Amino acid sequence: MNVVLIGYRGTGKTSVGKRLAEKLHVSFYDTDEIVETAAGRSIKEMVREKGWEYFRKREKDAIREAAFQERDVIATGGGAVMDAENADILKKNGILIWLFADAGTIVGRIENDSRSCTQRPSLVSGDLLQETIHILEEREPVYRRLADFSVDTTVRGIDETVDEICRFLIK
Repeated sequence: MNVVLIGYRGTGKTSVGKRLAEKLHVSFYDTDEIVETAAGRSIKEMVREKGWEYFRKREKDAIREAAFQERDVIATGGGAVMDAENADILKKNGILIWLFADAGTIVGRIENDSRSCTQRPSLVSGDLLQETIHILEEREPVYRRLADFSVDTTVRGIDETVDEICRFLIK
């Protein structure tokens, strides 16, 4: 089974995923990076030029590719599991770990991550904190329902989060 990290952007999926894969001696796949590499452009550029539907189709292809790996770590885009087909594919061959944090922490991380600001499109127009609160309200019930385990990364560092996930996996 794969270990699949789900959750909103800024919760640590990529950072934790890379470290977790190292610790488990397996490969790491980031579906956003797969999409960007295949398209030769950032998600922000894809959405601006061709729209969300175009990006979500590319994302579905990346999830199919990553989900059929064996015993690897996969970080998904924040909205990936909002698509029922994506969620089903990931659940069939994966243990889903939901990484979450409070909205203020997420916004701080996004604002301090130059890649997030330049490569990721805004999901709604307006204030980033209000956007984050709004999207979390929509997505958290789905993340919660799909998760086999969850970790609050608000005050946990990468290594603490990885250790907590490892303790869960060896049960």
